[in-house]
Amino acid sequence: MDPKNQNRTETTEPEVPSAPDDEVIGTRKGMFGVSGTGDTSGYGGLSRTVRLPGGTPPPWGGYFDELVALLRKALGSPFEEAIEKIVVFRDELTLHVRREHLPLVAKTLRDNAALRFELCLGVNGAHYPEDTGRELHAVYHLNSITHNRRVRLEVSIPDADPHLPSLYSVYPTTDWHERETYDFFGILFDGHPSLTRIAMPDDWRGHPQRKDYPLGGIPVEYKGARIPPPDERRSYS
Repeated sequence: MDPKNQNRTETTEPEVPSAPDDEVIGTRKGMFGVSGTGDTSGYGGLSRTVRLPGGTPPPWGGYFDELVALLRKALGSPFEEAIEKIVVFRDELTLHVRREHLPLVAKTLRDNAALRFELCLGVNGAHYPEDTGRELHAVYHLNSITHNRRVRLEVSIPDADPHLPSLYSVYPTTDWHERETYDFFGILFDGHPSLTRIAMPDDWRGHPQRKDYPLGGIPVEYKGARIPPPDERRSYS
């Protein structure tokens, strides 16, 4: 290790101009945003603001306006209760859905002839520890083969109550995707037929893709050598 790298002063990334409705949820220190564990990246002094895109006012352009209007008509009065906010970011339309309305919104998007989102491409998890009351996010990517359109459904839930209705009954292809999201983030999909780990051993403790998961590990045997876990290899002060 280069001795010159041992003592690094804190640096701040150049600030990216934020939109008026961006949500600033905290400041991330270091490369991975963890503390007290093996961040061996050498960027322990890095500091940056963590933002989430806020709601985007209409018109949104493209087919987004028509899609939202069709969904509003199909859902009727529950639309205002079900949709928390609408975000257009990097040319993608995201509907933020309150968790209790997720099955209804998904089923409407699938079955309405004017919408026809027949395919769920997968489920992704995200963890924002500083976003109090909405620490865990699940994102569903839906595709309409009939109309050649895409939309994202995002649901935010508290870490203290990580329950979310499963979409297995609406999109059976979410079976393994929801298991993976549970495995890595700890989101509990109520109604899933077999919510068990899919990658980690059944007796594994914790959920490895959460921001608060330790960056340490277990030693690995490789060609007769014992390779220590990352947090024991080196460190920066």
